[in-house]
Amino acid sequence: MAVNPALLAGTAAAALVALGVGLWLGQNPAPPVDAIAVPSGQIVTLIEVIANEPGPAGLTSRFRFLATEIAGLDQDMAQQDLAALCQSYALPRIPTTGPQPAQIVISLSDRVLPFGDAAPEATQLFGAFSRHDGACVEELF
Repeated sequence: MAVNPALLAGTAAAALVALGVGLWLGQNPAPPVDAIAVPSGQIVTLIEVIANEPGPAGLTSRFRFLATEIAGLDQDMAQQDLAALCQSYALPRIPTTGPQPAQIVISLSDRVLPFGDAAPEATQLFGAFSRHDGACVEELF
């Protein structure tokens, strides 16, 4: 099926106009469909999951999230976001069979970075959790 370039351009232009009108009226655009709710209310989306890799406490599952507004969060609110992501997002996604992670690491970054790369200009937060009785328990990291 051929796509009419004029129709495509018109649709894109209409979307940009709608976004501009929404911003002009002081409205925030709708959050992305894959946004994950956290206590701070910021928009958080999953970057990647690195499962069943060695870590400082043994087998570790890492859940990496993009959170472009983390630089403005206070420490208590950031900790609440990390804990909520562990409990409501990561924990339900840990397989119930096979090797079990000893630790779950949740990270928030204000930009997408390759895992393990140093980026002094980026704001990143990390939380380490163990699992006890179906709950995430914060650990020193």
